[in-house]
Amino acid sequence: MAQAALRGVIAAIATPVDEAGEPDCPRATRLARFLLDNGCDGLNVLGTTGEATSFSLTQRTKLMNAYREAGLPLDRMMVGTGAAAVADAIALTRQAAQLGFGGALVLPPFYYKSIADDGLFAFVEAIVQATGDKGVPIYLYHFPGMSAVPWPVPLIKRLRTAFGARIAGLKDSSGDMPFARETAAIGGFAVFPSNEATLLEARSGAFAGCISATANVNADLCARAYHAGDQAALDRAVAIRKLFDGKPLVAGVKALLAHIHGDPALARVKPPLAAFPAADRASASAGYDTLRARQVA
Repeated sequence: MAQAALRGVIAAIATPVDEAGEPDCPRATRLARFLLDNGCDGLNVLGTTGEATSFSLTQRTKLMNAYREAGLPLDRMMVGTGAAAVADAIALTRQAAQLGFGGALVLPPFYYKSIADDGLFAFVEAIVQATGDKGVPIYLYHFPGMSAVPWPVPLIKRLRTAFGARIAGLKDSSGDMPFARETAAIGGFAVFPSNEATLLEARSGAFAGCISATANVNADLCARAYHAGDQAALDRAVAIRKLFDGKPLVAGVKALLAHIHGDPALARVKPPLAAFPAADRASASAGYDTLRARQVA
């Protein structure tokens, strides 16, 4: 199987939610098209920023189908298919393959902690074997700060030995750059840090790109940094990210999307998340507008 081609600036796209708490598919597909037209090389659908684990299997499948029905380029997207139950992870990964997504982003099973490598290996092995006829590339999602279950480097190497390029890469949301660099040194393994501050390092070939929550709101700047080596654009992109320091990132990104697109419905979050506080929303919006005005000036 050929190595997957997902690279560059990838937004961990937010999932709009309607008044009934369902995925708002029309808004979701409009946002996806906007991001792809304004700096994103690809999208990570139903990741942490997309509130994947707050949606049911049926809701996640509904949203995946909506992207296909909208005629979006699914080969430029990886979709989160991880779940605590291996049967659910298999079902979502099969759906990703059937629809033509460019990759499946797999969280470790996150309820049990201190899982032995053999158990994690068996989890991935079950997904690979159950979807082998489709062969969708699998990207491991390393976010121990949220899942409390890491993908250890020796296990990643073992998975690559066993399943080759089917284990295509990793999204690293740990912020542990030595870990990211160590995994990126595995031959042919595509690693995406979650912070756009790494884009110039990615441009040099160290990483495959980045998958960032804040690329929802600064993708054009990220693209200039990655594709043209524009340090000033990267500095502004990072400054926009810092508007959320110490604040709930998912709710904050959605609140800023609502401000940017003039659509309050984009700020809705799915329980258990709570709406971004009004004072923080005003501060982030003002900071964003100021940074954008400086860019124009």
